[in-house]
Amino acid sequence: MSKTWNIRLSGTGGQGLILGGIILASAAVLDGNNTVQSQSYGPEARGGASKAEVIISQEEIFYPKVENADIFLSMSQPAYRKYSSQVKEDAIIIIDSTLVKDLTQEKGKYYQIPITELAKQETGREMTANIVALGVIAGITGVVSEDALRKAVLARIPAGTEELNEKALNAGIRSGREALNNTKD
Repeated sequence: MSKTWNIRLSGTGGQGLILGGIILASAAVLDGNNTVQSQSYGPEARGGASKAEVIISQEEIFYPKVENADIFLSMSQPAYRKYSSQVKEDAIIIIDSTLVKDLTQEKGKYYQIPITELAKQETGREMTANIVALGVIAGITGVVSEDALRKAVLARIPAGTEELNEKALNAGIRSGREALNNTKD
């Protein structure tokens, strides 16, 4: 039996979540899966609501949009308000607790991780929060292998930022694993 993962990455334009969706889809392909990636953002681009959606499956994918997410990442309060109700009952919900404080949705299993703060601490740059978030997703869900994710990140980032992004990815993976281990009975 194969699992199809419907993933929604949401936040504010400029946080790099569109790139994050592209990287996640690339990692899924490297793992040998089928994938579809789509994106949308407000007309203001920077600062407006944005989302990237990724569907990963070993089977053929017939519909390219995520209706209710299995995995939902929210990196801004407005994105949380807009998309948090569009999750499955047993969804994995990952919240950037640096930026999202008001949680109202009762579906799913929550992981609150200070992703943006972690990016600042580990790399000195808030702009690496998208890579930290991808590491967190991999660390909690295993939806893509760490090896494939690392290769996909290194293939998509600007030359000269490899070490910085590796630090961000490793911090996210470590944080995701810790969060997962802290919630097990």
